[in-house]
Amino acid sequence: MKQALAILYFLRECAGRGERAALVTLTDVTGSAARAPGEHMAVAESGQSVGSFSGGCVEAAVIAEAQDVLSEGRARHVRFGDGSRYIDIRLPCGGGIDLLFTPAPDRQQIDRAIALLEQRAPVTLHLTLDGGLWVAAAGEDDRTMWHAAMFAVRHDPGLRLIVMGHGSEPAAMLDIARAYGADVMLFSPQASLIQEAREKGIAADLLRFVGRAPGLSVDPWTAVVVLFHDHDWETELLLQVLRQNPFFVGAMGSTRTHAERSRRLLDAGSARHDLERIIGPVGLIKASRDPQTLALSIMAQVVDAYETMMIRSAHGTAATAMRIPHPPVELLAPFNPVVAALSPSITGDAQETATTVAGSARKEDQVHAGQF
Repeated sequence: MKQALAILYFLRECAGRGERAALVTLTDVTGSAARAPGEHMAVAESGQSVGSFSGGCVEAAVIAEAQDVLSEGRARHVRFGDGSRYIDIRLPCGGGIDLLFTPAPDRQQIDRAIALLEQRAPVTLHLTLDGGLWVAAAGEDDRTMWHAAMFAVRHDPGLRLIVMGHGSEPAAMLDIARAYGADVMLFSPQASLIQEAREKGIAADLLRFVGRAPGLSVDPWTAVVVLFHDHDWETELLLQVLRQNPFFVGAMGSTRTHAERSRRLLDAGSARHDLERIIGPVGLIKASRDPQTLALSIMAQVVDAYETMMIRSAHGTAATAMRIPHPPVELLAPFNPVVAALSPSITGDAQETATTVAGSARKEDQVHAGQF
């Protein structure tokens, strides 16, 4: 989930100031819901919270339940929506969600999860019905799922976007990416662009000559977007990128420009199957002629690819709707009159989204004849 680190930071900050907090985890969905299994909220004793499950439909009830769990000091597994004992709390989508409340999760385990994600390593949180939590580096086959009475939640590093280029397009791309919340980095031969990026707090390296970039490091959760008008800069940089493992590589230019780009890469020793990894012309909107539209077009394509990869990573490639293998353990939770008294009138509407996992990615349209 996009907010995993923010929620972990919140839990650490609460522990640091001596305030107890609960980690709340969505374990199962029946019907439709706004979030998928593995999403979290964190709720402090004061009622302050981070994260959401419905965009406003059940958050007040979740906060009240979490405060009651913290007061009692025992974990709970509670159904909200369809099939819940809280008859006054309904999800507009008509579905049901099961939430596991873990009071005061172990601080060392929270610190370990933060450290792994900050190192851009995937992590798995193992949560038990009695309130246990332990954290481990995620293995290749780790998925968000039940293992008997333990629920495992996989979190991968956040989206990182490396922008390479010069002119007005890289600046627009950086602004859009930062607004989305991506971790961004710039490589450019344009000194003024490097200075402007650094003033905004963006990591930026000056390309002093055509060739490889010494500081260019790519991981599987990194997208690379090449935005050069002088395409002589591209070949060695793309070769360097393709030898690493980004999930997305895109390059600006017309169809004719991309054909010439491919020829240069082949002449420089690139394999034909590597060329297929480069999306060119990049972007979803055809014939994007201004930098802001092009940046938005590219960012949408990058995020679509990233989200598809995250779904496959967390839940596997099969189209599945996660179902709980046993009923919610609400016997652990005494009736909460505060939650029961809550009315749908104090909650907002949420956009219904399907929680089944798509098994295949959409084929991207690569015909953008109006690009440079």
